[in-house]
Amino acid sequence: MARQFPTIEPALRDFLLNQHVFFVASAAPGSRVNVSPREIGALRVLGPNRVAYLDQTGSGNETAAHILAGGGITIMACAFSGAPRILRLYGKGRVLPRGGAAYAAMLDEHFGGDEPLGARQIVVVDVDLVQTSCGYGVPLFDHRGERPNLARWAEAKGEAGLEAYRREKNAASLDGLPTGLTGTAETAEIA
Repeated sequence: MARQFPTIEPALRDFLLNQHVFFVASAAPGSRVNVSPREIGALRVLGPNRVAYLDQTGSGNETAAHILAGGGITIMACAFSGAPRILRLYGKGRVLPRGGAAYAAMLDEHFGGDEPLGARQIVVVDVDLVQTSCGYGVPLFDHRGERPNLARWAEAKGEAGLEAYRREKNAASLDGLPTGLTGTAETAEIA
């Protein structure tokens, strides 16, 4: 039932971008595996073997730590309505820290220059394998909308509060791996 592809074909790109949520999984040697949900509006398909998503400040920064440690990353989307299907994009990532030139260029070119207050970094994934599977076990759900909580939380914190939060909560992974994020504008690309 599973099929593998060397690239993100147009039909697969369309499937991916028509979902409401995607999941990011990452791990590094000796680390815990992390899986995080993201809203599809944060994701961009940059080419047949590259995607990126605008990552906002959250309770941890595991993906950046795993990328910095040379770990792998997988993006998964599944159909919660319509025909069943799961799509996985396997690859290696790199992080474009907020405040850097590469981040600014990516933000302008692929995100229309729109930067939410809580933006932390852009994660770019160089995809080396695309796989679909049946999705028969994925339940059906109705999408009611996006939650406003993250934006409200970022607004309440403000820029200075977000920087302090990132320094305290986002500088290291659960396993103590550095994330490359200090809470202030970074200029070097991670990984």
